[in-house]
Amino acid sequence: MKQQTLAMAADQDSGFEHSRKPTRREEFLQTMDAIVPWGRLCQVIEPHYPKAGNGRPPIGLERMLRIHFLQHWFNLADLACEEALYDSASLRRFVGIDLGRERVPDATTLLKFRKLLNEHKLGEALFAKVGQQLQERGFKVNTGTIVDATIIAAPSSTKNADKARDPDMHQTRKGQQWYFGMKLHIGVDSQSGLAHSAVVTAANVHDKHPLPDLLHGNEQRVYGDSAYASQKALIRGKAPKAKDFTNQRTRRCGVVDETQRSKNRNKSRIRARVEHVLVVKRLWGFGKVRYRGLQKNATRAFTALALANIYLGRGQLLGQVRP
Repeated sequence: MKQQTLAMAADQDSGFEHSRKPTRREEFLQTMDAIVPWGRLCQVIEPHYPKAGNGRPPIGLERMLRIHFLQHWFNLADLACEEALYDSASLRRFVGIDLGRERVPDATTLLKFRKLLNEHKLGEALFAKVGQQLQERGFKVNTGTIVDATIIAAPSSTKNADKARDPDMHQTRKGQQWYFGMKLHIGVDSQSGLAHSAVVTAANVHDKHPLPDLLHGNEQRVYGDSAYASQKALIRGKAPKAKDFTNQRTRRCGVVDETQRSKNRNKSRIRARVEHVLVVKRLWGFGKVRYRGLQKNATRAFTALALANIYLGRGQLLGQVRP
């Protein structure tokens, strides 16, 4: 049995504070600690993770994965995450760090771990593994899919060392506004609201082009906004039995088709479920890219979607882990 240090005792509030209330952060971390399949996710990364040899032994894989997930949940850069771990006892408890015995992994170590995930495209692998785990635990991929795309903004300034914008990012127009960055295209189950597929492109790629990659092939209905209108051929090419339930344009020659407008409103009651997955933008700060290059941000996007699926299914998952 590991001996408890004074630092660990203080982190665990061992009799020192009697009027303390658990914070929402602590409750969130307790939930994630219980429902994230840590062992299965570590198995995805383990073949690529450094092994103990003649040099300094590597930090435990699960610890590094926990820190990496903290960066997603709380939108922390490498150095900010290192400092947050020194500052917050609740984060240290989640990661399992005892400052009486060890230091927090530094920002360079966090950077190397992120590069490892990026080089081997392990964000996509984690997303697939989470989907597999959720299906094994009772979540089903049904016969309806909602497709959507969201723009992730990138810095358009050229005031940098290269005097140029990121070559992997491009600009697009939405309404009367121009945006520069990338697009995250997602396919979401129409009943559970969980994402089962995703594609990352530059922002200038039209929403319809990744559409076949967002379908699993067994759909009977496909929902989407008006950007996917008149794409029956693309839908049937991947899902022959699917009916097109995407919103159609309601204004032609200045005249509004009220019948079609009413149909769109009914479809949107289902289509709105896709917005739940975009918790990665609203709550976890993925409204802007953090890294330069499409692949780095794609790894972040797939990992965030995997975590969002776990978060959105937390009610059912918690019921399964309780005695």
